[in-house]
Amino acid sequence: MEISVLSVLVVGALCAITALLSNVGAAVFNDGVRPFVPEFLEGRMPRPEYALAVFGMCIGFIASVGIGNALATNLLNPWLLFLATDIIGAICPKKWLAAVAGAAWGVLCLVGISGINAVLTFMPVDLIGALGQLGTYIVTGFALFPVVAIIMQFGWQRGIITAVLAVVARVFGPMLTFGPTQASISADAWTLLVGVIMLVAFAVQKDLKDKDRASDDLEGNLFSERVGRIRKNVPFLMIAGGLIAVACNLHFFAGSDVSMFSLSEAYYSAGSGAEALIQTAAVNELFRGISFIPLIAVTAITTGVYGVAGFTFVYVAGYLSPNPIVAAALGAVIIFVEVMALGVIGKQLGRFPSLRDAADNIRSAMSSCVEFALLFGSLNAVIVMGTQIANPTLAFAIAAAIYYVNEVTGRKIMRMAIGPVFAVATGIILNLLYVLGLVAIVA
Repeated sequence: MEISVLSVLVVGALCAITALLSNVGAAVFNDGVRPFVPEFLEGRMPRPEYALAVFGMCIGFIASVGIGNALATNLLNPWLLFLATDIIGAICPKKWLAAVAGAAWGVLCLVGISGINAVLTFMPVDLIGALGQLGTYIVTGFALFPVVAIIMQFGWQRGIITAVLAVVARVFGPMLTFGPTQASISADAWTLLVGVIMLVAFAVQKDLKDKDRASDDLEGNLFSERVGRIRKNVPFLMIAGGLIAVACNLHFFAGSDVSMFSLSEAYYSAGSGAEALIQTAAVNELFRGISFIPLIAVTAITTGVYGVAGFTFVYVAGYLSPNPIVAAALGAVIIFVEVMALGVIGKQLGRFPSLRDAADNIRSAMSSCVEFALLFGSLNAVIVMGTQIANPTLAFAIAAAIYYVNEVTGRKIMRMAIGPVFAVATGIILNLLYVLGLVAIVA
């Protein structure tokens, strides 16, 4: 990753504004955190409890998807930067402190990724390579959260119908290609798209049958108040959108898993197909963004808290813009258009209150799906470490002991974080045992 004065300034400013947005409750990156924000702003949840909840929802992603993908691709990503600024904003009592801490985190990540990679690479038991397994199932597990949310809200029968359709889309969807480069949408994106569509469809169907719950009058409605709150913050949201697009354009930031590996190959390989890889990444990112519109719109309108990257179309603008100036302008305009469109979406949602009720179920479903996927990814990492030593089951024994101790002591470490914690701890312990001569490395 090439570090320049411009990249340092951009990432510092970007993380400062996102931490500030989190601190004032205007925007966060983690969709699961969004429903907690009104609870804090409206005085029903004290800051310590709120900060702990945000930390629990974010730390697993940072440790797995954020750090793992950054080390694997040599590119910064939203899970590494923005989940951390979600936490910083929640913890810091002052706006200026959140901005300063956010800027420091961004610069630290930019200059530290290469150094961390180099240090960990020298360990006799390959911790870096094994940690690449942590995020193996995160995206796949996350893509299934609409199925869980549907079961929670509409019953298991509709959940199974959605699961079957999602599996069919997962198998056959990637066979469809689009655009001049014949790019395809990933299987996980298809799963998520179908699931979200079915979630919205079931909610709309329920409200059409129960019209007494619907209300076309949004004057003084909670929806209109919270959409208005988002609009008041649009200048700051536009700044964040512009800076995100610039970071993408400067080739040190990737928006998601569907684009980061293609971008890494395009930026760091000497091949002649870099432009095609970037276009493929942009197309995949575009369709991923489309699949996220219902989730982001519903949670934003029901909470009054926007996403720092909006509907994520700012990533596409950054990838394809000819220079940082154009990227900044497009990113800001895209966020402005998205926020203005929320009013129209809000009026429609006023007619479908079941979509409002979905917010809590979405949050719970996301948490459950990610916990499960992260636990399996962490176990995979431990198993990989075990294959490097003469006593392979020792790695599992260490990880299992850490997990069991955490469970029986009341989960001092939240389930969202325990997987990455025991994976990293296992790697460090195995390396210490090797230094002490108690573990032999398999040649």
